Amino acid sequence: MTGQLPLGPDPRTEVLRRMQAALISRFGRIVRPAAKRRDPVWVLVQGVIGARTKTRISNEATDRLLADFGSWEAVAVVPVAALEARLARQTFPDVAAARLKDCLVAIIERRGAVDLEHLAAMETDAALAWLETLPGVARKVAAGVVNTSTLRRRALVIDGHHRRVVQRMALVPSHADTTRAYDALMPVLPTDWSAADIDEHHLLVKRLGQVLCRPRQPQCPACPVRGDCRTGSGLA
Repeated sequence: MTGQLPLGPDPRTEVLRRMQAALISRFGRIVRPAAKRRDPVWVLVQGVIGARTKTRISNEATDRLLADFGSWEAVAVVPVAALEARLARQTFPDVAAARLKDCLVAIIERRGAVDLEHLAAMETDAALAWLETLPGVARKVAAGVVNTSTLRRRALVIDGHHRRVVQRMALVPSHADTTRAYDALMPVLPTDWSAADIDEHHLLVKRLGQVLCRPRQPQCPACPVRGDCRTGSGLA
């Protein structure tokens, strides 16, 4: 058999474009200011301690740790029990403390200090893979480090809200975990979307999941992307 025709663009790309426009129309722009882009280590720490905790609380805890101890190397030698006390407002302070200490110690063992400067010279996939070898770091945190920090890489952060939305829309398999959802979506994101566009996409989809596409009793009639959703349109 010769002369096979190209399969053409993936239809999910246009769904994502329509989705972006509809969510901006509904919620307005959600653009991360340059001043809010922190260095990669700060973003890593915030992600490691932030499981099931409001972003504001994790941000405050991260800032407080650095202010109180002066450096991440100093934080790394703090006993876990003392870290747990410092992270009392996190949803799982015991887990957050243990993971943070293990992660910082691992970076020091590999790099000699708590720095991630080497990531700037790495391809995005290689940087993600390196980060995911650290204790407590999976795809969501790794993508956050390379996308939302000063690195500004094209990597899609997918949290629980985001994953639920794209599963209901049949953009990813219904039981996809975060890594599988990432691997399914990254190749079909519009190629002209910058790292900032991808960051805004995540923030918009997260807002949709928080406000309308709730885990239980989603408000489908009010959803701005219902027309492209297999669940909301009754096509599931």
